[in-house]
Amino acid sequence: LFLAVCAVGIGGTFQYGYNVSIINAPTQHIHKFLNETWSSRYHKELNADLLTFLWSVIASIFSLGGLCGALIGGSMAIRLGRKGALLMNNIIAILASILMGISFPTGLFELLIAGRFLIGINSGIGLCVQPLYIGEFAPKHLRGGLAMGTSIFLTGGILTGQIIGLRELLGGEKHWPLLLSSSCIPALAQLLFLPWFPESPRYLLIDRGDELSCAKALKRFHGSSEYRREMEDIQRECFALDGEKPKKPWQLFSDRAVRWQLITVIVMTMGQQLSGINAIYFYATYVFEQAGIMAEKIPYVTLGTGVCECLTALSCVRSNHVGRRCLIIGGYLLMTLWCTVLTFSLTYQELYSWVPYLSMTCVFAFILSFGLGPGGITNTLTAELFVQSSRPAAYMIAGTVSWVSFFTVGMLFPFIVNGLKQYCFVVFLLECFVVAAFIFLIIPETKNKSFLEIKKEFHKLNFGRNA
Repeated sequence: LFLAVCAVGIGGTFQYGYNVSIINAPTQHIHKFLNETWSSRYHKELNADLLTFLWSVIASIFSLGGLCGALIGGSMAIRLGRKGALLMNNIIAILASILMGISFPTGLFELLIAGRFLIGINSGIGLCVQPLYIGEFAPKHLRGGLAMGTSIFLTGGILTGQIIGLRELLGGEKHWPLLLSSSCIPALAQLLFLPWFPESPRYLLIDRGDELSCAKALKRFHGSSEYRREMEDIQRECFALDGEKPKKPWQLFSDRAVRWQLITVIVMTMGQQLSGINAIYFYATYVFEQAGIMAEKIPYVTLGTGVCECLTALSCVRSNHVGRRCLIIGGYLLMTLWCTVLTFSLTYQELYSWVPYLSMTCVFAFILSFGLGPGGITNTLTAELFVQSSRPAAYMIAGTVSWVSFFTVGMLFPFIVNGLKQYCFVVFLLECFVVAAFIFLIIPETKNKSFLEIKKEFHKLNFGRNA
């Protein structure tokens, strides 16, 4: 099980975290490349507004690709299987790496844009299919811990990108094309290791009707002595579905039986993206400067934020015994607290010498709180709230909401910060509190429950208490 999570994660959410992270290091080098390419091609200087526009396209096209990937990820998981979709997804990553790698020697910045779009598609598919696959092969008593592999590899990708992007490694002027094309390495690793593991047992039995292959897959994942209990659980779910075909995303919106599950996933996914985590990263450099850290040392201190996320994701595996509901509510409430403290500390930054250090503590505490709840549990709950026929469509909807929110935050966030300054965290603390209240009132505990048991819990919400 552990090796399977590693084989799935290295080409899944690791790619997303890695490619979000590595684009920051070569910003100035890409600006120079755009200027030189434009000058040699059109024999005139590239004006500042057009340069800003081209850089914005290179940075944000990743989000558009991610949205496209989320829209096709569920369909790929149904047609090719969970494992097959992930293997095919690596072809997209390798093609993207080639395009980004040859953009500089060929002098074609258009290839860089195309490569970022393709690697966005790869990330969108990975974010959709990886938690789906892990959630389906994990035994229910380990489902929470194994599903945290999604968060561990995402944060591991961010940290790895921060390290590889240092100017002493591949973040320098000569090596930045290698940095952008290095995303082919996780793709090749997954193509090498994932074929050794079986397809999702639930997919094999419920979607394909292949009981023999399902039993073989369960023996591989759970051991020959432990697989029967899980086999019975899958058979019960298969019987309850009674041959129901996988649903399309638009069918979920008209299905009263999943109404509150769908509302829950949309609220949690939007809450994760709009929680203020991007604002924290934006303010981190300012906070570190105010604390007296030299500008050239800040990239190394920023690595601490990546280490924070990784440690939280790892500790979340151990703390999963307290339950998903407790973790995610606690995470949002802690984020509300740190937003409040950070608003005050940024407002009175100049008054006392110790206040900048309080701000720095808040940055790390907020990131730890995010990893404890919203960052780690959201994908786990999305897998648990739906039965087999609805799960791929639910991940497509969740992925679409996530990428649209990600893009919206990217577009509006600079205006929010410029308009509200440090008071932007008041908006985020209100959002975190509202999401925590929603989860407290609506979501039941899902730990150690089968997918059918969770469905019964929501039946009362969807059809009334007397259903």
